[in-house]
This record gives sequence, structure tokens and C-alpha cells, in this order.
Amino acid sequence: MNSRIILILLIFNASFSFGQTSLEEIALENGAFSVGFRHYVTADSTRTYKRVYDWNNTTIPRPIPVSIWYPSTDHPKQSEARTVLDYMQVLKEEEEWEYLPNEQILNWFYYPNTVENQQHLQEVTRAFTGIKPANGNFPVLVYAPSYQASSIENFALCEYLASHGYIVISSPSRGTENRFLEGGTEKDLETQARDIEFLLAEITKFPNANPNQIATMGFSFGGLSNVLAQMRNEQIKAIVSLDGSIKYQLKTLKKSPFFNLENVDVPFIHFAQKNIPEEVLLADKIDPSLDHSFEFYDSLSNSQAYSLKFHNLSHSYFSTLGVLFQPRDERQDKSDLEIMESYKLASVYTLKFLDAFLKDDQEALKFITNQPSDNGLKEKLVSYRSKQADIQVFSFQDFNELASTQKYQNLISLHESTLKEHPDLKLPEGNLNNLGLQLLYNSETAQNGINIFLLATHLYPESANLFDSLGEAYLFIGENEKAMENFEKSLHLYPENQNAIERLKQLQK
Repeated sequence: MNSRIILILLIFNASFSFGQTSLEEIALENGAFSVGFRHYVTADSTRTYKRVYDWNNTTIPRPIPVSIWYPSTDHPKQSEARTVLDYMQVLKEEEEWEYLPNEQILNWFYYPNTVENQQHLQEVTRAFTGIKPANGNFPVLVYAPSYQASSIENFALCEYLASHGYIVISSPSRGTENRFLEGGTEKDLETQARDIEFLLAEITKFPNANPNQIATMGFSFGGLSNVLAQMRNEQIKAIVSLDGSIKYQLKTLKKSPFFNLENVDVPFIHFAQKNIPEEVLLADKIDPSLDHSFEFYDSLSNSQAYSLKFHNLSHSYFSTLGVLFQPRDERQDKSDLEIMESYKLASVYTLKFLDAFLKDDQEALKFITNQPSDNGLKEKLVSYRSKQADIQVFSFQDFNELASTQKYQNLISLHESTLKEHPDLKLPEGNLNNLGLQLLYNSETAQNGINIFLLATHLYPESANLFDSLGEAYLFIGENEKAMENFEKSLHLYPENQNAIERLKQLQK
């Protein structure tokens, strides 16, 4: 073992304890979908890069390692699930140490080589490689990792969200010219924001990703970059900050020529770490005002915003790798049980927030807007505050009321005129699909349902699911030629749509 590792372990033994937990004990309650995982490397040809450990002057297009978690309806055997070690292979590749022996992973990277951590490497996760994506059209979450961290650092949370019907895409936090960042500078910030924007384009290649329902989530430094990305990308509809540096490094963001608080006009939620003890503030030379001040949040005026402080979580434990592998700081960290309980709670709040604003789930919105005590939580777990945007949001329900008053006629024109007056109007694909089906199967309003689907396919022309529903609608009222036309459109967009295949076989007999 080299001297650097020995020194680190001596420090850990002096100031830290080694907690022991497991993925099973974290016990995130996965949703109805199996979770598929895919990892590959592509490149951004508009930027250049040098691999630091190749020791040559070769410049290459900027490599972008991509990790994607997605919902699936396949039911693979649990024995086929990925292990934590499989995820650490991704970390090795992203650190440019692809050929490092597995037994050296804990010695080489970030976490102490303890018996407990060796056991974590063998744990089985909820993700599977090679299974098919589920049919449908799913919201997208772009995950921005912490400073110089791996795309898989929060794999348990990413799996959890995918199991509940989200596609999650991530790439590592890397410097501009090579693997290493400069130190959290505005140059580092711009680089990670551009990587996020690369992923926004990359996810459009993935089957069933809904390009109209995209949020970003960033941990630590990634929580600064994802805000910058939203400031200049209107397709980002919500922001999740996992103790994001937007609280600690706002000065860095203000240096960007793209900084504009007026552009932050989407729902925003920030999860903050516990108050840092005075002993740690002094020893680590941390500004004590950061425990309480939050200039960015206080300055928001166009965003429906929420801020929650988790009283049992230190900064490291907003990530899966932190919860599993990070040594516990005896000066401030809570017990393993308390850390796991709060990590799980932060995951639940993340899901509810995304459900509320990407899926227009009213029960989830109620959960988010409730005081924690109204959700059955103890005050010692989390404290909460929220603020409403100064602008009035025109909702899906408001549009439906307008549409119903004109008997669901001329909906495309109605949408265009309403959008001029209410540019914040959002008509989620899933809501349109559900409303269309509800109207369709009532014999008195069947044509109204078809009109809703005609609007929906106009707004979402790449949605195989909506054209499939429109085909079902025409089939239901006996217009078989139009039904075939729309099933064929659906199949063109998604060639594996089994429902469309079967319907076309029936209609062609």
C-alpha cells in the first residue's frame, strides 16, 4: 500500500468512524417498473480533450460517458441484477483507469478499503443491463454529479426514479481540457453546463423519452451547473438541488454572461444539509452564515420554490456512494439509521416534486406543498419553507374548462390563442392522453376525445403512444381506415409497438 493511502487511513482512524449500512437497509420503495441500465461513451466533436494518464499530446473530441436508467416491463431474474461493483467499473472508466484491477478500487478512489466497504461492492442493485425499455412516453431527468464525480454516484436514487416511470441520464463531472476541474471556477461551471446541454440532445435519441417534460437534478457543484443550464434552455421544466452549490457559490454563477434570475421561471426545490456544528465551522474554516443564508432562493420571483433542511444529513449523504462508503465524521454525522432514513425521505420528496410538476399529479403537489408534519413527519427530520411565483400559472384544468365551454372544437386554435395570453401553459402528454380516453369511452363525448387526441398529436408529433391512442379512438367509433393510418404512424415512431402490430393484423384481415 502506498504512503498516501496509509496517511489517509490514519486520518480516518483519528477523526472518523466507519458506518455500516446496505442498499437493502436504505430500502427505497421502487415503483411498478423494472429498471434498465445502459452505459456507453460518445463524444462532443465541438470540444477537445486530453486523457491525463496517457502521457501524450494527443487531442481528441471530448468524450462523454453516458449512463441511462430507464423503466422496463421486462421481469428479469434478480440474480441477473447489476452489483455495486458493476457500477464501480463505470467509475473506473470515467476516472480513466479502465484497466485497474477490481481489488484496487477502494485503495485507488475516494473510499477507505474496509471490510464493510468490500461487502458493499458485492451488493445487488435494482438495475439490469440489456432489458427493453417499456412502451410509453416518459419524463426525463438529467442528473449533474458533484465536483469531479462519476455519473453513477447516485445510482440508487436514479434506479428509484426509473422504477417510477422516469428516464434518468447522467455524465461525469469533468474539467474543460482533461479529467480535472480547476477548483469550482466559472470555467468549470460552463463546462458542466455544456455537458448537461449535450445530454439534453442525446436523450432525444432514446426511445420513449419525452423531450417536452425534462427536469435537471444536481448534487453539490452539479446543483450550480443545472441552474445555469436551465437559465438558457427553455426545455428544462423543473430543477432539483441536492444540497447544490447554488447555496454556497452563487458568486461563481453570477460571473457567467448567461446569469439571469428572471429566466428561472420553473419549479425549484432545494434540499439542504443539517446545520454544521460550530466546532466543524471553525476547524474547517467554513463561513457560518451558510447555515442560514440562501441568497439565490430569496431572490427568486418567477419560480414556485421550496427549500427543505434535512437535520440528519451532512453534505456527503445526498448521494448513494456517500451513504454506502463515506466514513462517518464523529464531529457531526448522525447514526447510520438516521442517515438512511433521511436519504430515503429526500428520495421520496424528489419523486413527489417531479410527479407534481412533470406529471401534473395533484396528490404529489399536495405532498410537496404540505408542511412536513401534515405528511406525518417529525419536526426533527426536516424543516420546510416555500414561496409562490409572482406570476399566476394557467393550469391544465383551466385549459380543459375553456375547451369544454366550446365543446372541444377548434382545439389547436384555442391552444395557440391561450398560449399568447398564458405563455406558462403546460399541457402534459399524459394528461391529454388520459382526458382523451375518458371522453372517448363515453358515447356522448367520443368525438370530443378524438379532438383531444388530434390536439395531442399536433403538440407531440413524435409520440408513438398518442398515435396509438388515436388509432384506438378511431377504431372505437368504427372509422377503420383512419385507425389503420394512426396505428401505422405509431409503428413508424416505435417499431416494437405490439399493440399497433396486433391491431393492424386485425384490420387487414
